[in-house]
Amino acid sequence: MADRVTVIGWDGSPLTAAARSALGAATLVAGAAHHLALPEVPPAAERLRLGSVALAARRIAGHRGTAVVLADGDPGFFGVVRTLRAPEFGLEVEVVPAVSSVASAFARAGMPWDDALVVVAHRRTLRRAVNVCRAHTKVAVLTSPGAGPAELGLLMEGVPRTFVICEELGTDREQISVVTSEKAADHTWRDPNVVIVIGGTAGAPPASDGGWIAGRSPDTGPRGWTLPAGEYGGGLGEGEAELLRAAQLARLGPRVGDLVWDIGCGSGAFATEAARAGAAVIAVDRDLEACARTDAAARRFQVQLQIVRGTAPHVLEDLPEPDVVRVGGGGAAVVSAVADRRPQRIVTHAMTRDAAERVGRDLTEHGYRVDCALVQSVELSTRAWTETERSVAFLLSGVLPDRTA
Repeated sequence: MADRVTVIGWDGSPLTAAARSALGAATLVAGAAHHLALPEVPPAAERLRLGSVALAARRIAGHRGTAVVLADGDPGFFGVVRTLRAPEFGLEVEVVPAVSSVASAFARAGMPWDDALVVVAHRRTLRRAVNVCRAHTKVAVLTSPGAGPAELGLLMEGVPRTFVICEELGTDREQISVVTSEKAADHTWRDPNVVIVIGGTAGAPPASDGGWIAGRSPDTGPRGWTLPAGEYGGGLGEGEAELLRAAQLARLGPRVGDLVWDIGCGSGAFATEAARAGAAVIAVDRDLEACARTDAAARRFQVQLQIVRGTAPHVLEDLPEPDVVRVGGGGAAVVSAVADRRPQRIVTHAMTRDAAERVGRDLTEHGYRVDCALVQSVELSTRAWTETERSVAFLLSGVLPDRTA
């Protein structure tokens, strides 16, 4: 095992005395090509081009001598330190940090970033990173080849945002560009880069005294996963009763990084509440008034929604792949079309047992594990303790056994 392993962050600034001292004693130096070209790297040291961090860690673990790993930005922030410290390598490391690329990007843009979410985009996580950009008004994306600004722009279709693209930060080739999301797809961008994604129509107003927690701020609206009809102007439609919505949310469990479809969004109550949980939401309805009410609800509660007017199932064909879906209208035909897209979870409701059985059979035939419950809620006047309203519905939920995450 290496006698000593030092991880040095590099942000384009002159190396600190501690970094120069560690490099001067190194017998093995790992890093990208521009790191290995630094004049402080000892000529006699073995140079290891850093591709797979895991492979480099294995090589360092078997090295007899002093090793240094150079990495862009802060190596402890979505960086190499996590891999180097993994139990299978047994490495104890010292870290000399630098300014993170995210902090540098926001500094170049002249923007605060304590209220920003930070995500990593590579081929496996690109879709989830895009969903975060759909749902939130300020996101920093640490990109990778094949999951960069152009790919982000393509997948953001229908959700206009502003991209601040910071290429090769800290080098003499540094370039800062501000483009719309649709324009980002028409250009080839240099790696490495960081993308700040900003915009949206319903962002919370900035706090004059600053926030108190980094990243996504806690919901400042009314408490409760689901809210009474009065919060949405009253007059909720069939299947929008508060307790039924609560059960639907519980079955779906929308979260940050998810894309939720709400088909037959009605008043926008469910779509708004799924967005309050941090998920990206596409609300679909054929009725113009329903779309307007949903937009009003999103603005009131300061959440981001994409609203699509059209008739399901045909309008669903061009929508991006969902993680979880609520079918609020359209019946068995829409549920079947949704199941063809293989989301992890589907919830819907039926007003009769026969209708519930038809939907349940169809979900089962699509390979979903199906649960059904009769949900009944009775509202009482607390003045006279008499019944004021009754709601009864069959709640159906389907879960793909091989996609339960």
